[in-house]
Amino acid sequence: MKLPPTRLKEFECKYMSSSSSGIQGSLEQIDKNLKDVQDRREKLIKGTRDVVMLCSKSIVAMHHSQLEDAKSKMDQAKAMLEEFRNYAGNDLYRYIAVAEQELVEAYALKSVMDDKPMPSMRELDVTGESYLTGLLDCVGEIKRLVYDRMRLGEGKDAEKLFATMEEIYNAIYPFAVYDNIVSGLRKKLDVARKLIEDIRATVTEESRRKALIEAVGSFEKRTSKGGE
Repeated sequence: MKLPPTRLKEFECKYMSSSSSGIQGSLEQIDKNLKDVQDRREKLIKGTRDVVMLCSKSIVAMHHSQLEDAKSKMDQAKAMLEEFRNYAGNDLYRYIAVAEQELVEAYALKSVMDDKPMPSMRELDVTGESYLTGLLDCVGEIKRLVYDRMRLGEGKDAEKLFATMEEIYNAIYPFAVYDNIVSGLRKKLDVARKLIEDIRATVTEESRRKALIEAVGSFEKRTSKGGE
């Protein structure tokens, strides 16, 4: 906080000797630097909140098959995030970490729905930490797609999506050793594993149910022909 002129003058007179009065220039520079940090921090807090909201809305749009609208929101969020990186610099980069993570999640989900390769960390211009955690968050969104496909009777698609969930988890699991560096990584891995286990149980049960129905149907056909 900047000292009022009267307080600053009082400080100078009371505590500064002629030999120490030179610190005034340093104090003024510090005040200027801290004010800059404070201004940038406020812009980042508000701006990244908007980015996160856009990414969340794009994910909702994807689940409602509004893919064009989703893509528009994602691209808008990505452009905004590029601008905010200029404010963040190195000292405040932590304030855009969550927004980067949400961006990765949205773009990864879009790639899964389009059946295309997922974008790289370089393409999205995010940090490695944000890339890892964003991909893990995407596992939860893919789970929703699996259930949607199963409800529609699209078993093959559901199994393919489930395989994608496993691929993401297995690819990132070795990075668990860096949990002390990547905040929350271990927790997100645990959540992803639980989601995969839930889906595996559901998919297995569904496969058994279909196999039983097919077996019964086959038996009925054989007995029907035998009775003719």
